[in-house]
Amino acid sequence: MTASTRRTVLSLYMRVFRLARSWQAQSAVISDTESERKYIRQEACTLFRQNQQLTDEESIKRCIEECEARIEIGLHYRNPYPRAMHLPPLGLATQKGRKLRAQQRLRKQAKPIYLQSHDDT
Repeated sequence: MTASTRRTVLSLYMRVFRLARSWQAQSAVISDTESERKYIRQEACTLFRQNQQLTDEESIKRCIEECEARIEIGLHYRNPYPRAMHLPPLGLATQKGRKLRAQQRLRKQAKPIYLQSHDDT
């Protein structure tokens, strides 16, 4: 990891924690605000630790783009949770065999950048 990449990652990490500290839930209920702040902190810790061992510049760049996208979407919609992704037609069919592989490929292609770290969705 280059020095500039490291600086970018650390600044994103600090930005997420500053965002969590100043976050206000859209409902203005204190318990909602606290739970959303806790979610932001836990999600940041989990994802940054998960990607800590990355050395490939391209994968690091994708993670940085994902983090920036999630920050911007969270600020825009005032919702820290990932937005639902739109599945392609027939994306939820449960057929076996070749069609299932094709549907999995369609799901993977339809996954937006802000959900790349969530492989189970």
